[in-house]
Amino acid sequence: MRLKFKYFLYVLLLHSALGVMAFFLLAESKPFFIAVEVLLILSFIISYRFYKAFTNPLKLIKRGSLALADQDFNITFTETGSHEMNELIQVYNSMIHKIREERVSIKEQHYFLEKLIEASPNAIVLLNFNDEIESYNPAAEKMLDMSEFMIGKSIETLSLPFFKAALKIEPGKSEIISLDGWRKYKCHISDFIHQGFKRSFLLVEELSNEILETEKKAYGKVIRMMAHEVNNSIGAVNSILHSLEEIHDERDEENKDIKEVIQTAIGRNDRLNTFMKNFADVIRLSPTKKESTNLNEFISKTADFMKLLAEKRNVTFAFELDPKGVVVDLDLAQMERVIINIVKNAIESIGENGQVKFITQSNPTQLIIEDNGQGVSTENEEDLFKPFFSTKPDGQGIGLTLIKEILHQHEISFSLKTGADGLTRFNMVF
Repeated sequence: MRLKFKYFLYVLLLHSALGVMAFFLLAESKPFFIAVEVLLILSFIISYRFYKAFTNPLKLIKRGSLALADQDFNITFTETGSHEMNELIQVYNSMIHKIREERVSIKEQHYFLEKLIEASPNAIVLLNFNDEIESYNPAAEKMLDMSEFMIGKSIETLSLPFFKAALKIEPGKSEIISLDGWRKYKCHISDFIHQGFKRSFLLVEELSNEILETEKKAYGKVIRMMAHEVNNSIGAVNSILHSLEEIHDERDEENKDIKEVIQTAIGRNDRLNTFMKNFADVIRLSPTKKESTNLNEFISKTADFMKLLAEKRNVTFAFELDPKGVVVDLDLAQMERVIINIVKNAIESIGENGQVKFITQSNPTQLIIEDNGQGVSTENEEDLFKPFFSTKPDGQGIGLTLIKEILHQHEISFSLKTGADGLTRFNMVF
C-alpha cells in the first residue's frame, strides 16, 4: 500500500470518527454541531495542505533520482516559496553542477588521453581484465604487425615473436627485446586500476632507428679517419712506386725481380684502397631516388647478373613471382646492390649444388629470397647486422651493414632467418 493512500485513509477515518462523535454529542445544539462540522472540513483541508507540503520534497527526490538513473545531469530545479524545499533544491542543484563538471572534466581527459595514445610514436597495447588484447594504437599496428583478429585474444596464445619475448618481462619492469637481428624494442609492462579491477598495458618504444644512427655516427667517424690516413699514405707510396717503376728498364734482366716487387706492392695498395672504398660506401650513401618499378621484372634482370657465379657452383635459380605483378618505388641502383649482396651470400652459404628462390607477393607487398644453404645459427642471428660482424674467415662485415642502410633508407622492414624447414629466408616487406 502506497504512503499517499495510507495517509488519506488515516485522515478520512480520523475525521469520519470525529464527525460521528460530534453528531451524537451535539445533535441537540445545531449551532455547535455546524461549527464542529466546519472545523472538521477546515481540518481536512489543512491536512491536505500538510500532505502537499510533506510530499513535495519526496516528489523532488523522486524526479532527481530518475534523472540520475537516466544519467541526465542537465536537469535542475527552481526554488519555491518553501524554506525547506529551497534548501533541498539548493543541495540537489549544487550536487548536479559538480557531477556535470566532473563528467565534463573526465570526458575531456578521456578524449585527450585517446588522442595522446593515438598520436603516440610508441606502441601501446591495452589488455582487459582477463589479460586479453582490448585495443591498440596505430603505432602498435605498424611496429608490431598487429591486426583486428588479435582483439579479444590473450597474448599467450599469439605466436608473434615479440609477444613471446614480452611474456618473460615482470610487471613494472622494462627490458630490451631484439628481433630479426637488428630491430630492438624497449618494452615496459605495467598495470592500473579500472572499475575496481587491475588491468595491464604494454608500452613499446622502438630503439632501432636511434641505435642505427648512434652506430652510424660511431663507425662513420672511424671510417672517415681510417680512409683519410690510408688514402694519403697510399697516394704518396704509389707515387713513389710508379717513379721507381719508370726508372727501371723492363729489358734489364737484373731489375726484373725488382719491377715485379714494385708491381705487387702497387697492386696491394690498390686492393687496400678498394677495401677502404667499400667501407666508405656505407656512410656515403646518397639520398634515395625512387621510381615506380615492376618488382618481378627488376628481380629477373638483377638475377641475370648472378647467373654466371651460380652456374660455376651448380646453383640454380627458381622464381615464384606474383602473377598479378608487384609495383613498388625503388632506387634501382641501390636496390640492385642489395639483391646482388643477398644472392652472393646465399650462393656462398650453399657452396655447391643448391637453389636460390625468388618470391614476390602483393598482399602484403614483399620480396623473399630463399636458399637451402648452411643457414644462420641462433647465436649469430642477433649479430648479423652489426657493423663489421662477419661469419666468414676473410669477411669484412660490410655487405649486411650496407644492405641494412639501404633498406632503412627505403623504409623497408626486413629479416634474415633460418626456418624449421632448414631454408634461410631474407624477407623484405615494402
